[in-house]
Parts: sequence; C-alpha cells; structure tokens
Amino acid sequence: MNMKKLNFVILLALGAILLSACSGGRASIVNTWAGLAADGERAYLASGSHIYAVDVTTGKEVWRYPAETDSNIIFYANPILTPDGQLLAGSEGNTHELVSINPETGKDNWTAPFLGAKGKWVATPLIFNETIYAPNSDGFLYILDMNGEQISDPIELGGALWSSPVTDGTYIYVTALDHHLHIIDPATGKTGEPVDLGGAIPGSPVVGDGGVYVGSFSSNIEFIKPTGNHEVITTAADWIWGTPSLDNGTLYYADLSGNLYSLDVASNSQNWDAVQPDGPIVASPLVAGDTIYIVTEAGSLLSLDRDAKVVWEKTVGGKIYTNPVLSGEIVLVAPYKAEFALAAYDAAGKQAWTFTLEK
Repeated sequence: MNMKKLNFVILLALGAILLSACSGGRASIVNTWAGLAADGERAYLASGSHIYAVDVTTGKEVWRYPAETDSNIIFYANPILTPDGQLLAGSEGNTHELVSINPETGKDNWTAPFLGAKGKWVATPLIFNETIYAPNSDGFLYILDMNGEQISDPIELGGALWSSPVTDGTYIYVTALDHHLHIIDPATGKTGEPVDLGGAIPGSPVVGDGGVYVGSFSSNIEFIKPTGNHEVITTAADWIWGTPSLDNGTLYYADLSGNLYSLDVASNSQNWDAVQPDGPIVASPLVAGDTIYIVTEAGSLLSLDRDAKVVWEKTVGGKIYTNPVLSGEIVLVAPYKAEFALAAYDAAGKQAWTFTLEK
C-alpha cells in the first residue's frame, strides 16, 4: 500500500470514528473539510460552528447561522438549496439537527429542526417530488415534507450513508460505505436487493441513460440498471472517492493516485491517457462548458480543456477535498487547513477574492 492510499485509510478510519452513531459525544475539534454550495449571488460554506453566506462578487460575509456559536452544532456536510427557496444543512453535533435556513436572511425557516436521526449528517439530502430524502450516517434514509416533518417511517439501509441520493425520475439510488447501492421506489417505499459493488462507496451515483454510474473503493466504475443488474465498464488505478461527472456522453472520474480519466460511455473507451497532476483527487470533477476543473489534495486547482490540455493551474494552498462549485463565471474552492476558508477564481484563473473565518 503506498503512502497516499495509507493517508486515506487513516482519514477514513478517523472519519468513521467521528461519525459513529455509537460515540459518547461530540469531539471538541472536528478535523474535516467544509461543505459548500452556491447560487448566483452567494456561496454557502458549512464550516465548524456556522454556515456562512458569502457574497460571490465581493467575498464578504452576508450572514452566518447560527448567529451565536452553539456547542451542540457543527457543520461540514454540503448544504443544498431547494426549489422552494430553502437552504438545508445537517449538523454533526450532539443533537444531530437538520435545519432549514432562509438563504436571504440567514434565519430559520422551520420553527424547530428535524431531530429524528441517531447519527451525524454527512450526506446532502435529495429533494424529489416536494419531499426531502435525507440519508444519515446511522444507516437510515429519513423522509420529510418540505416543512421538516417526518411523513413516513425511515428506511433502514445499513452501513454509513455519506453521499447524496440521486433519482432518475422514477427510482432513488443511495450508496453506502458497506459496499452497497440501494434502489428505492419512492411510490411504494420498497427497496430492491442491495447491489454489492465490492468496495466502500463514499460518492454519489450519477444518472445516465437507463441506469446509474458508480465509482467505489473497488477501483471500478459500474453501471447499474434499475433492476439491479450491473457490470464493470471501466477501472481506475486506485480507489475512487468522488462522484463521477457525466457530460455529453463523457464520464469524467478521478482516483486517489491522482489520475483523471475521460470515458466515452457509448464505446466504453478512454478519450485520452489519464492526466495525473500533483496529488490524490477526492473531489468530483466540475464540468463547465468546454472546461473541466479539478482540485487535488496537494492544494491545486486546474483548468483543463476537453482534450486534457491544462489551460491553467493555481496553487490554492492547504488540502482540497471539497468539490469545487460554480457560481456564474466564478469557480469557488474551499481548502482545508489553508490561510483562508474559501477562494474565488475567474475563468482565466485570476483569484478574485478569499474569505477567512474569524479566529
């Protein structure tokens, strides 16, 4: 086992300890990376005791939630903006809160957070048919209405659930660290036989034509149909952590040896030899027009064209595990253990601003 993979084994083990539903209490320090989401006006950074709304034009803080530090609340899961104008975020803290925030004001939407989960919130909920499907590290998928009220019994899937579910418009697909993909019919609440992919799955599936693509610590990308039939369509040199990105028939995915791949899904053939920058790649590739953005554990942000040519490369600093996010023409990057918590870059690679948390 090489040192890069060993570092991630240690990281995964530490994460499992922090996220265990059986732990006696919250660790005083959460040693993990931040969550990030954005719209056209603001970035929403989930980091430690607060969620910060940051103006994407100026890099200035607009609000923080909660306004005062609460020792029972710690955020690091990616928030999600809902179609009806809510910002949902789950806490790692003692009370395991799932909260709804007004993204304009930073105030609560719900009079009380959802407190029904037994474990930490790592995964981002899925919003489908005006329903919240929220996977928790306790192995249950919680089903809520848009007011945060539980509307049916949670579905026990087993294994820690770290990634956001996806839907093809009929079925919901959920991955777990216990190697399984679960296929759920939301109309009936029934689940099919779990699909064993042979390795832990910390990333989400990506929906394709007639099924989903999933990467895992088996180092494979598999295609799974709604029936549960599945096949390996390609492999990587190392474990796959992040969610693949599918764009115009091309699947982009990366591994923990730092390789970026481009697969033509129609022919199951690689479009080019793997690109290997300067370190392991945990975050998902971000595809924007004809540009692919990737970030590395070594703290780099790269812009590539569709032929794998590096257009520009920037040293952000720290280590980058959080998925880069697009807001208009701005790419947002949230480094871990850097001098700042968030940075914005334009399409030419010029740093527009940085945002630093108060000490």
